[in-house]
Amino acid sequence: MKHRLTFASNKYENAMSKKKAIIKWTAVAFVGLIISVVSFGYWFLSLIPPPVVAKATLRQTVTDDLPYLAENTISGRGKILAVVTSTAEMGDSEKTTGYELTELARAYYVFHANGFEVDVASPLGGTPPVVIDADDMREYDYAFLNDNVAQQKIANSLAMQDVKPDDYQAVFFVGGKGAMFDFPQNTHVQSLVRGYYESGKVIGAVCHGPAALVNVKLASGALLVANKTISSFTNEEELLLIPNAMDVFPFLLQDKLMEKGAYFNEGNMYLNQVSIDGNLVTGQNPWSTWSTAESVVEQLGYTPKRREITTEENTVAILQAYETGGYNKAKEILSNHCNSNPNAIDRELLAVHSLVAAMQFELLKAIELVQLLSFSNDAVINKSI
Repeated sequence: MKHRLTFASNKYENAMSKKKAIIKWTAVAFVGLIISVVSFGYWFLSLIPPPVVAKATLRQTVTDDLPYLAENTISGRGKILAVVTSTAEMGDSEKTTGYELTELARAYYVFHANGFEVDVASPLGGTPPVVIDADDMREYDYAFLNDNVAQQKIANSLAMQDVKPDDYQAVFFVGGKGAMFDFPQNTHVQSLVRGYYESGKVIGAVCHGPAALVNVKLASGALLVANKTISSFTNEEELLLIPNAMDVFPFLLQDKLMEKGAYFNEGNMYLNQVSIDGNLVTGQNPWSTWSTAESVVEQLGYTPKRREITTEENTVAILQAYETGGYNKAKEILSNHCNSNPNAIDRELLAVHSLVAAMQFELLKAIELVQLLSFSNDAVINKSI
């Protein structure tokens, strides 16, 4: 009996000893994992050098600081109407929204630089709600905030019911998730778009802005978007940012456009994509704003005024090259930029895309984008030696 108890006791002690060993090594592995993640985080952040122009300085930018706006000015080509949302909340989600400042500011200045006066309208008029993402703000966006004329226009936006369509050569629907709620059913928006399309005037829209088009019917009764090539914020882009988007929005914009008969032209996620179908010009997302606005100018019969391409656009072009030509093609373009001006790259944007790839479990892509980021960082260091 005593022997049995001793054996059972030893067996229990051995089992407990094994459990303790498992717990010990699990804890060691967990701590090691945390240390590795933290170390990678520090290394990853070290790949992003501080901005060439400090944020505090950038915030002081005015239009006179920007040669594109201050030099060789053009005027007298007429007026373009920019339309923004009046919606401040995404349905019943209690999530705030509004128009995207970067999408308005950049289009506003493209039109202004190319000789057009810009008026701002919204479904309700007055001061519309705005979304300002500090990480996306660049010199033109801060210049817009510091532009008294522009700020007066946005603070006193025209109500759509008061807009005189004949006053304008084109209309441009600015994105922002609020547009999903108050653009589609607005009869004044529908009437203006129908009249512009049938009279050959240019209609532009970017990101969620094409929500203004989904319910427009022509005089014939046909849907405007039917059989038209159109780009807008995609399902994939929407759902990555808001997984429950189907519960938040009345519809997904890509789905709705396709349901209405549009040929949906989908580009790579969060990169530049513009579609032109006659007098209809649409862009996929905020990173398409420059190209969409300049395409509107082209459709109006003018060659867009030359401007210095932004660091963000250079980086988007590198990412486009990666998508179409692979790592080596992207590295070649990146190398050319680094040799001429290492500061012409937006390394923060490159880092964000590597994280997006990781979120989608595209591990090879994430690793290669980090390698491109590291390569660009080395170029900055070597250039400064």
